[in-house]
Amino acid sequence: MKQVVLPAQKREKVGKEISKKLRKQGKIPAIIYGPGIDPLPIAVNFNEFEKVYNRYKGETVLYLLEVSNGETQKYQCILKEFQRDPVTDRFIHLDFYAVSAENVLEIEVPIEFVGRPVGLTKGGILEVFLHELTVECLPTAIPDKIVVDISHLDLGDSLHVRDIKVPEGVKIKDRPEETVCTVVTEEEEKAEGAEETTTTE
Repeated sequence: MKQVVLPAQKREKVGKEISKKLRKQGKIPAIIYGPGIDPLPIAVNFNEFEKVYNRYKGETVLYLLEVSNGETQKYQCILKEFQRDPVTDRFIHLDFYAVSAENVLEIEVPIEFVGRPVGLTKGGILEVFLHELTVECLPTAIPDKIVVDISHLDLGDSLHVRDIKVPEGVKIKDRPEETVCTVVTEEEEKAEGAEETTTTE
């Protein structure tokens, strides 16, 4: 998986007003938390974080946060959650989860579909139900993404979680029988849409 170094500063004070000032300075208020450590308020440079986020968008990234506070402390983290401004869409808060190289963790990894299903050439429509999988593994074994070839799917075919192969040391936690995607006819899609409309009325 991708690992990137991201400088950060420890926040001595917290609160809405402090967070507003940080954002005006081009920084994003954030927090590091996880097993065995006290929650640590930090701030990261907006442009530096956005550059990394956009570069690896759609992939899983391991962040090495170098927090300066007189001396530098390093935390290996994953981005657990983030908040965006509803108007500007700018990042306004980040939650980093600290991980240990020796401890197994659960994390959601994006699925990348490759290939054009053969069923599409026959008028079929691809319906995707899962865009990511929950996996369990060591931090160093986290895949950037899970690539799935769907070119073999014909009309009426479905791909289930149990059909997906992952690297050694990685375990999928989703239900094996869960449908990832399927190729349906246009008539089937219309019937499903009508059924959903009837159910919600």
